[in-house]
Amino acid sequence: MNKIDFRNAIIVFLAGIVVLSGLQGKSKNDDLVRAKSILKQIFSLYDAGHDHLFNETYPDKPDNKISYLADDDTVTVRRVAYLWPTSGIFSGVNALLKATHDKQYLHLLEEKVLPGLEQYFDSLRKPACYQSYISLAGKSDRYYDDNIWLALDFCETYMLTRKPEYLNKSINTWQFVISGWDDELGGGIYWCEQKKRSKNTCSNAPASVLAFKLFEATRDSSYLKWGLRIYDWTKVNLQDSTDYLYFDNKNLTGRIDRKKYTYNSGQMLQSAAMLYRLTGEKAYLDEAQHIAKSAIDYFTEEYTTTEGKKIRLFKNTGNWFNSVLLRGYIELYRLDRNNQYITIFRDNMDQLWNHVRNKDGLFSKDWTGQKEDEFKWLLDQASLVEIWANLATI
Repeated sequence: MNKIDFRNAIIVFLAGIVVLSGLQGKSKNDDLVRAKSILKQIFSLYDAGHDHLFNETYPDKPDNKISYLADDDTVTVRRVAYLWPTSGIFSGVNALLKATHDKQYLHLLEEKVLPGLEQYFDSLRKPACYQSYISLAGKSDRYYDDNIWLALDFCETYMLTRKPEYLNKSINTWQFVISGWDDELGGGIYWCEQKKRSKNTCSNAPASVLAFKLFEATRDSSYLKWGLRIYDWTKVNLQDSTDYLYFDNKNLTGRIDRKKYTYNSGQMLQSAAMLYRLTGEKAYLDEAQHIAKSAIDYFTEEYTTTEGKKIRLFKNTGNWFNSVLLRGYIELYRLDRNNQYITIFRDNMDQLWNHVRNKDGLFSKDWTGQKEDEFKWLLDQASLVEIWANLATI
């Protein structure tokens, strides 16, 4: 089967899933229908047409410079997506595999998604890991947080399949992640290997979650100890003591960047909830519940939908950032069964589906639906696959 036939087969397969799912009813199934619909559009509209790679935006904008790197975007070859948005597809398909237990999603991972991600793998620099852009374009910066998100997904795929190669991938990537820890600022993991200027919540909070997940997968107590160490460092150095939420980073002079993002607090929420589950110490559950309440208070606002329903709508905090926040809320929900935060997410996702989805079945960053993004970012779409698939598990 050639590349074009393979691509078309995937699109037909995903389209068939959407149609069949749409005949089965509502509630949780609606979440799956929505997740599958977006995934179908990703493979249809973002496929770069070679090497199992994707475009950064739709419509494709080859000369568009991105702004989420440590320094200026300097890639001059014909563009494909960077690692970060590409990894979001891994998370989305993983979430659908978990929600449905349909092995066809595992085939999709193994035949399309993971071969594409391997185009970013850098085996030359040690420890080996994934770099921010495809290796064929030469060396690019390597980010600790990029690799953590991948290691989390590899660990998740292992837990779903028990295939040892995925656990090995997660463990090997962990070796790169923990190489970013040193004694500057009393510990903590840097953001970027090549620009060691700051230690960020986004490279520490999820590292603690990863350590706890590896402990659950292996029962190796060294992961639990590392997870606690990273959690404690992040809490001491980057938590806002007035509201339990988390600042973005601390640079090597000790200056704190006080911006707050949903995913940073969401990962510390998840980490605290996991610590309660692993240790039984109620202080961790209390901490998770404090973060959960403060995050809703800080990151959402009262909003009335066009149907007249009053909800708490997330401000323009980023689709993917919110998908990572939801991971924390789900972890907490499985402990205390308080569904108020899950309900808020469901309200938001109904708002997106009803008022933000465009004619191509894609979504912008503005969840009010008032501002349309001309170029739809791949990660904004992939993260919504994850959100709806994760909601389907509740």
